[in-house]
Amino acid sequence: MNFVVVVHGGGASSISKDRKERVRQGIVRAATAGYNILKEGGSAVDAVEGAVTVLEDDPEFNAGCGSVLNTDGEVEMDASIMNGKDLSSGAVSAVQCIANPIKLARLVMEKTPHCFLTDQGAAQFAAAMGIPTVPREQLITERNVKHLQKEKHEKCAQKPDQQKNLGTVGAVALDCKGNVAYATSTGGIVNKMVGRVGDTPCIGSGGYADNEIGAISTTGHGESILKVNLARLTLFHVEQGKTLEEAADLSLGYMKSKLKGLGGVILVSKAGDWAVKWTSASMPWAAAKDGKVHSGIDLGESSTTDLP
Repeated sequence: MNFVVVVHGGGASSISKDRKERVRQGIVRAATAGYNILKEGGSAVDAVEGAVTVLEDDPEFNAGCGSVLNTDGEVEMDASIMNGKDLSSGAVSAVQCIANPIKLARLVMEKTPHCFLTDQGAAQFAAAMGIPTVPREQLITERNVKHLQKEKHEKCAQKPDQQKNLGTVGAVALDCKGNVAYATSTGGIVNKMVGRVGDTPCIGSGGYADNEIGAISTTGHGESILKVNLARLTLFHVEQGKTLEEAADLSLGYMKSKLKGLGGVILVSKAGDWAVKWTSASMPWAAAKDGKVHSGIDLGESSTTDLP
């Protein structure tokens, strides 16, 4: 079985020139980390968790230490993970003071009888599992403080813009045993209400994995993604015999026409094919397979390099 991992760094309205190279390096670093886990015989779940952890630890991305701030200027993070072998799933929402929510989501999947823990319950579980807390300030970046101030200023001028609020990180993988998995993690949308939860931790919206079909991780306008169950909808089209590209175009097109919602998806099939599609202005992505890593940010633009 030819193993493969694909990662995304979130749909975006546009990425400034000075950030582009840092974003590209970050996304390739994450794909490489996931690929190396698979190469050493690790599972698809190990690979997606590893790749997403790299992105949570990178302040350029809206997850972990790069998370956007809510209306109170605080970080509240959501994440989910799923194993396509048996559909086991784990998710957390509104978590604070934890560096890697995706690791906590995996522990929910593997160490509890539940799929989803939130807020204080998730925090208590994290403590019980020995996950260290980090100071609030450690997850807040200067860029996100400015971002919140700008958003509050523009909100007064009544200019809500779906395009701006699309950041998420995610990964999908197929391992050498034919198992698929997905992981998705986010800080949500800037200036969100306290306690707002989007699509990211919701199985079937923020992602889905089933060995019989494949795996998907989504990004985009969370409320729109929730309303159409974007992840499961896309895989439904794959089940119906559509190619990965056709399935992604259909579901993203439906979300756009029905709700004016923009977003993106990364997919891997049970056969090891992969696809990346988005309707937002850009979506940083990288795919690692057969010793090569493919990556891109803007439509129609991609590059390929050999993996070290």
